Amino acid sequence: MGVRALGVNHVAFEVDDLDEALEWWERYFAFELRGRMPGMAFIDLGDQFVALSEGRTQPPDGDRHVGLVVEDKDAIRAALRREGQTVADSGRLRMRDPSGNQLEIVDYRDVQFTKTPEVLRALGVEDIGKSEKARRELAAKGLA
Repeated sequence: MGVRALGVNHVAFEVDDLDEALEWWERYFAFELRGRMPGMAFIDLGDQFVALSEGRTQPPDGDRHVGLVVEDKDAIRAALRREGQTVADSGRLRMRDPSGNQLEIVDYRDVQFTKTPEVLRALGVEDIGKSEKARRELAAKGLA
């Protein structure tokens, strides 16, 4: 008998330099700093969080990545272009932090999970909807 997994609470990234990592995250994402201690920082992203731990012990990621859901993937794509990075006009969007951690950027409208109205309101994205494909996937699972 397995216990049903309900979601992901947080993701932890090893980083080379904590201040550099926080500056990078601030460049692309709106977040609240949950806490900081020597060698660690915790940033709230929606109703989960990311833990940043200074002292990277692994090489940069190859295919390993974390999918980060955002309110507007195209805004991240545009920000990367403004910085001179080459990114595709559409489709998959991946980016690396200064320590080589890889993030795949996914638009909230296109994913199967949903946030409660209270969480969306607290995040300031009340009017965000779902794509037709995501609505079909949610309906097929009895979640819409």
